[in-house]
Amino acid sequence: MQTYAAMLRNTRRLQWLLIVVIALIIVGPYLVLQKSIAASQEAARWVLHSQQVEATAANLGYRIRDLEAAALSDAARPDPLFKTRLRESMAAIPGLQRQLQALTQDNPRQQANLAELDLAIQQRVAIASQAAPAGREVAQRVAAIAQANNRYLVRQVLTRIIDGERVLLHARQAEAARSEQRIRLLGAGFTVLQLALLTLMTVLIQRQQQQRLAAELEQRNASSRAEAIIQTIRDPIALVDDQQRVMMHNTAFGELYAARGQGISGQTLADLANGAWGRPDLLLRLRDVVSRNRELWDFELPQTTMDGVKRTMLLNARPMLLPDQHTQVALLTVSDITAQKAAERNIQELNQQLAGKVAQVTDVNRELEAFSYSVSHDLRAPLRHISGFTDKLRRHLGPAVDDKAGHYLGIIDASTKRMAALIDDLLVYSRLGRSALRLHPVDMQSLVMEVRAMLDAAVDEDASRQRIDWHIAPLPIVVADDNMMRQVWQNLLGNAVKYSGTREVSRIEVGYARTDDGDHVFSVRDNGVGFDMAYAGKLFGVFQRMHKASEFPGTGIGLASVKRVLLRHGGTITAESVPGEGSTFRFTLPAMLDNAPALQGTSA
Repeated sequence: MQTYAAMLRNTRRLQWLLIVVIALIIVGPYLVLQKSIAASQEAARWVLHSQQVEATAANLGYRIRDLEAAALSDAARPDPLFKTRLRESMAAIPGLQRQLQALTQDNPRQQANLAELDLAIQQRVAIASQAAPAGREVAQRVAAIAQANNRYLVRQVLTRIIDGERVLLHARQAEAARSEQRIRLLGAGFTVLQLALLTLMTVLIQRQQQQRLAAELEQRNASSRAEAIIQTIRDPIALVDDQQRVMMHNTAFGELYAARGQGISGQTLADLANGAWGRPDLLLRLRDVVSRNRELWDFELPQTTMDGVKRTMLLNARPMLLPDQHTQVALLTVSDITAQKAAERNIQELNQQLAGKVAQVTDVNRELEAFSYSVSHDLRAPLRHISGFTDKLRRHLGPAVDDKAGHYLGIIDASTKRMAALIDDLLVYSRLGRSALRLHPVDMQSLVMEVRAMLDAAVDEDASRQRIDWHIAPLPIVVADDNMMRQVWQNLLGNAVKYSGTREVSRIEVGYARTDDGDHVFSVRDNGVGFDMAYAGKLFGVFQRMHKASEFPGTGIGLASVKRVLLRHGGTITAESVPGEGSTFRFTLPAMLDNAPALQGTSA
């Protein structure tokens, strides 16, 4: 559907076309009529010309005959009247000859006839005008005149002149008839053309009228749609003029600033909602928007609206030209940011609380560092003393050590070593939570093979162990902290080897898969003793063990360290097991780490 502006352009072009067609309808027949009149006048002129030639020739013949008749009458019976007629005819003949010469000067054939006619007339006039000799008889005079008539023929020449002129007259009348026929045909063509042009103009006008009506309907529909959209928008919108009178507003604006059932169009902003818009600085800025073509952005305005609620409104205003009135107005859009301001205040309070929590955590971390230092130094010294004095006591007693004393010394020594292992594992666990993540590409295949080689070497040193059947799937390169990932694989593969040590052949499977979201999923499966899933919730806790220390050595911190590492990487770990049938540990690393090399060197 064409726009209203395009319809106006088409209307203007149609008006010009209508002017041209009307000009053709008026000018065309006028030119045809003028040509017809000119052709008719030309034909009438030539007819009159031919009639003049014929009349002049006939008059010339009459004068010659009258001259000869007067001469014969005078010869038979002399009379002054006959002489007068003779003189008059002789005087008129030269004038008629000149007139006939002028009328036929454009016709060479007629000029030749006129030359022959002039010679004959001269001879006949000369004979007729001669006076009769004395004693000559009348018969002789008559015979001389008759002989001149037979010798110098005038009638035949005049007849040729008249006949020639009549031939020309017929030709000219035929040409005039043809011209008139052409004019009639041209007039008929112009009539048909006029009818066609009138029909075309009627069709074009009807089509233009339909297009105009359709464009006006589309314009009204567009205005209705725009009006419906504006009325549907929940943010208050209004148009104000240079006097800050409300020219138009949507429903949301009326709900906030007008009493129920009361219209506000035509009222000034300062009179709305009991002075909600009465701030002088705001009114001055809104006046500048219209008069100085300025804009107002994100102006916070505390207001109490008609419902009595105190709100914080965000006002935006910009100048706008109304196309139908060509006047400058201001378009106001108002947003209620009361909830947002309350949320900002809550966020500020939470930030303050968070700053306090961060300070507390910083203090706790400082205390943990002090504790780690104490564990690392203060606790290790007593353990070294106990281990050293136990060894000295054993050497001091020598062979005098009985079985019970040796047993006691062995328990002290084993407990000391276990305590040292616990301290080492606690320090490792603590460092995993405090050390910075150093993210870079890690080849999981090489890392697993490195840990496998270390475990195979440890098994080879223990002659009581059976062989291990490894099944390691192709593993990818991921973005992670390689030292922490080594800790993960050492704990998971070490547990698999440890808890499947009661089998004749330990079967350990390392698998890999990828989720639809692109996350990496690794799995470690063994055929060891397994555990009861009822206690799976305690599996990844510190110092939590599923088996007695006398059955399987360990401190109960390994799986807790694995979980802590994976949490630092944004991953997860789960476990599945059936007692006596082995266990399966699955852990994931998120795919977003593959696209986050900029995180290298960041700390938790």
